[in-house]
Amino acid sequence: MPLHKLLLPFAAAYFLSYFFRSANAVIGPELARDLGLSAGDLGLLTSTYLLAFCLAQLPLGMLLDRFGARRVESALLLAAATGAALFALAEGMTGLAGARALIGLGVSACLMAAFKAFSQCYPPERQASLTGWMMTAGGLGALAATAPLEWLLHLAGWREIFWLLAVATLAAAAWLFFGIPENAAPVHASEGLAAQWRGVRQVFASPHFWRIAPLGLTMTGGFMAIQGLWSMIWLMQVNGYSRAVAADHLAAMSFAMLFTYIGIGLLSTRLARRGIPPVRLFATGIALSIVMLALITLEALPATHALWIAYGVCAGFGTLGYSLTAAGFPLALAGRATTTYNLMVFAGGFGAQWGMGLLIDLLTSMGNSQAGALRVVFATLLLLQGAAFGWFIGSRRECRSKAG
Repeated sequence: MPLHKLLLPFAAAYFLSYFFRSANAVIGPELARDLGLSAGDLGLLTSTYLLAFCLAQLPLGMLLDRFGARRVESALLLAAATGAALFALAEGMTGLAGARALIGLGVSACLMAAFKAFSQCYPPERQASLTGWMMTAGGLGALAATAPLEWLLHLAGWREIFWLLAVATLAAAAWLFFGIPENAAPVHASEGLAAQWRGVRQVFASPHFWRIAPLGLTMTGGFMAIQGLWSMIWLMQVNGYSRAVAADHLAAMSFAMLFTYIGIGLLSTRLARRGIPPVRLFATGIALSIVMLALITLEALPATHALWIAYGVCAGFGTLGYSLTAAGFPLALAGRATTTYNLMVFAGGFGAQWGMGLLIDLLTSMGNSQAGALRVVFATLLLLQGAAFGWFIGSRRECRSKAG
């Protein structure tokens, strides 16, 4: 089967997944104004997507093994389309949160299903480039959820936009189910349920996993929270930009991330052959990401566009955490290791999005301005990221021996 016939349907679904994940950064102020939501409400609403996504990861790995990527993802996308329609119809916090959770559940397989299909159909040496192209599709989805979405809000309300998303998600489900032949992503015999759960427990018991997982929680998950919600509010409340200018910043950051993903896909294998293993790229990117977020938080430089672009470039290296985690396990456990790591990433994203909102509400109730509260919560996230990075570096020798 030609590569594009397998890659494009999965890439389209992942584009929508990332668009759904990031859209609340732009429509959040509209939701808050229309429905009277507080910062904590907005954080909880946005993070229900991440919570549902997170809770789906462990059973998802077993479902993919048992029923195959094509069937599982196309079925789940029907749930995402239903969630988008319910979001468009919702009249309050409960309806919005439930609908967004259903969207999160529905798109929970978009990346993991693609990885499984690719591993079945193509040799290992092609996986890095395929991962890079999938992440590029996600980056395009994040980019579309910035300035283009802000422009669309001038033409239609957020309810009409979510009706369009429901139709697009239905189309993606149909493309996956009917556009990919059954034998292109075959279902192989799998272990029994008890054996699969033993493998999950083995992942959780691994010291290798717990060296990398804290960075997934705080850095990748924290970046999700910032990109998906708090970046827009920071740029408007702290920097004083209009919504359009803030959206331009997010578009530039998301566009910059594309170059990181493309670079990983094209160059990671070549760099490894020249003595620069993925673990070094990961560590360097994470360290620079923390530095960029510190400069943003401290308002150390007036060039805010450049800072957010650099933040996007550096944070994009966090995606290497998936392959580094899998590299520490036998091939039979690699899929469960990846989905377990993904669980930690989305748990971190959920905790950061909601927790930052709750802390903002607490600080503002004590008399602080929203801008001052945002500075405190960004600084708190930075401290957590620094601690996780210190843990990772402190065990660097063993990490290199297993992942490099």
